[in-house]
Amino acid sequence: MSDDHGDDKQLLHMVFGGELDDLEACHFRDLGALDIVGVFPNYASAEKAWRAKAQQTVDNAHMRYFIVHMHKLLDPDGDGKF
Repeated sequence: MSDDHGDDKQLLHMVFGGELDDLEACHFRDLGALDIVGVFPNYASAEKAWRAKAQQTVDNAHMRYFIVHMHKLLDPDGDGKF
């Protein structure tokens, strides 16, 4: 397996959601019921998944979906190394 990934830089993003207790705060009603939509290789594909899930739950005002920039958590200084 080669270590050369060329120009394909992975900028991982995770999409997840759940029902909030209060519309003014980010506190989930039931952590066990969180919907982990998936991990995506770039923001564009994560946003597409986020929009689809948000649209599916538009009738529930307490349901919220979020995009987490995992690449910023894994590599906060952006140098590509841990």
